[in-house]
Amino acid sequence: MRRLGKVLHLSKSGNLLLRLEQYPVPIIGAQVCDYKLRSVGVVNNILGPVKTPYVSVKPVSTIDGALVGRVLYQVEKD
Repeated sequence: MRRLGKVLHLSKSGNLLLRLEQYPVPIIGAQVCDYKLRSVGVVNNILGPVKTPYVSVKPVSTIDGALVGRVLYQVEKD
């Protein structure tokens, strides 16, 4: 499990946007979870400048703004 970053906001299209806190950049399609290992969604897109990229996460179910401000993690496979 690797920390991705805090959720900044929920976009109009329903995706979660967060700023990447550490490298390497996750691959598109990587699983994303919360601190209790509950699946939140998958990495949909990488945006912004190379030094401080943003990650777009497509949620697996409809969500409200409850995840804004929470830290999300990437599930790493062995």
